[in-house]
Amino acid sequence: MLDCHHHIWDLEAVHYPWLMARDQVRFFGDPSPIQRNYPMSEYRLDAASSEICCSVHIQVGAEDPFAEARWVQDTAEQDCCWPAAQVVFCDLTDQDLDVRLDALQELPSVRGIRQIVGRSAEEDALTGSNSLLEDPRFCEGLKELAGRGLSFDLQLTPGQMKRAAEVFGEHPELKTALCHAGSPGFRGREDYLHWKEGIRLLAELDNMHCKLSGLAMFYRRADATSFRPVLDHCLRSFGPDKCMFGSNFPVDGLYTDYSSNFSSYWENVPPAFRDRVFHRNARTFYRLCPGGGSA
Repeated sequence: MLDCHHHIWDLEAVHYPWLMARDQVRFFGDPSPIQRNYPMSEYRLDAASSEICCSVHIQVGAEDPFAEARWVQDTAEQDCCWPAAQVVFCDLTDQDLDVRLDALQELPSVRGIRQIVGRSAEEDALTGSNSLLEDPRFCEGLKELAGRGLSFDLQLTPGQMKRAAEVFGEHPELKTALCHAGSPGFRGREDYLHWKEGIRLLAELDNMHCKLSGLAMFYRRADATSFRPVLDHCLRSFGPDKCMFGSNFPVDGLYTDYSSNFSSYWENVPPAFRDRVFHRNARTFYRLCPGGGSA
């Protein structure tokens, strides 16, 4: 089994402003229970219950993105028995983008970039990330990633999906992974229908894949029955060759244990699809081989 979306952190090694901020509720809830070190050793203990044997670390808001990437690389090298890759942060609008990408690609575990486009309407209004899809520098940055063989992890909100389908449709050569099934934070049937249409538009792109991840963060629990409509629609829209499982731990650990979280996805994926969704698709997308490194 392969987990294509998780985090680890060491608050003494790397500074994470959001993990240091107290009494601030986020779009995913109260982070205080996870405002502590979450090392690879603890993640592996959590994941062992579901027979996870390799994984992809996703950047998680460090003050210095390169320091985080370097620390994750060092961690991966210390645990050579665990095949691992990482998706790092880089501001695609940066005037020194080439220099920053050159430095990041010196790290063997780096496979792609995540620059969050949308978290929630409230938080996006403060960060300004919701303007990225209209920024020509961002679009040029996407083109640069494709030219370098890097992928892009796309985290957004349903209201941004239509525009994202237009933007990423202009970069068919860029491998893209939609994070957290498109952030289905529904507040009613209208929101659900809006999300469904957005998923349909994104799934039409040959280069767009879908991470079945993060649902406990939005539902505030891990429940196979609750997850079923979202997972069914994603699997029907993207197909079993373009969907992949991610735990989003330890963030989803605010609401459930790893085993229960895993089961809520496993039970909703038909047996004939499981090898692809829980292993093969992510291994191919992130170029992971059983012994580590590039596949």
